[in-house]
Amino acid sequence: MQQVHSKSDTFTEFVRTAEPRLRNAFVSSYGHEIGRDAAAEALAYAWENWERIEMMENPIGYLYRVGRSRSRTMFRKTGPLPRPTSSHMPWIEPALPHALEALSLNQRRAVLLVKGFGWSYREVAELLGTSLGTVQKHVDRGLAKLRASLEVSIDV
Repeated sequence: MQQVHSKSDTFTEFVRTAEPRLRNAFVSSYGHEIGRDAAAEALAYAWENWERIEMMENPIGYLYRVGRSRSRTMFRKTGPLPRPTSSHMPWIEPALPHALEALSLNQRRAVLLVKGFGWSYREVAELLGTSLGTVQKHVDRGLAKLRASLEVSIDV
């Protein structure tokens, strides 16, 4: 006998896998607070349009674009990355947020998703709707700029 899944069941399963990926993608673009809010906005949109979203080939990429457009006004007001203080994030190089902000948005997203969150180049390309070569170019150029800005050697 075939089991029938409700909208709630299929959506809940989707959220288990999609939410961390969307949150990571938005945090890499807009910082922690706005990134969290953008992921929530995108998932709320997904719930409202689940019948259409669940049939898509790349729903996470589509929802990334939805959340990005909904978060533009929030992003303009605050800037992308919070400034760490030595008391609450001692493991972060103090100059890193400034160096990351100096990267283009595409470079910052690619570097943080690939190097910071461990995504594959293919996953980033699918999310951003671009080619593997473009992602590789953004990572390479972003890392080169970070090395120069921080005056350190970063393992690739």
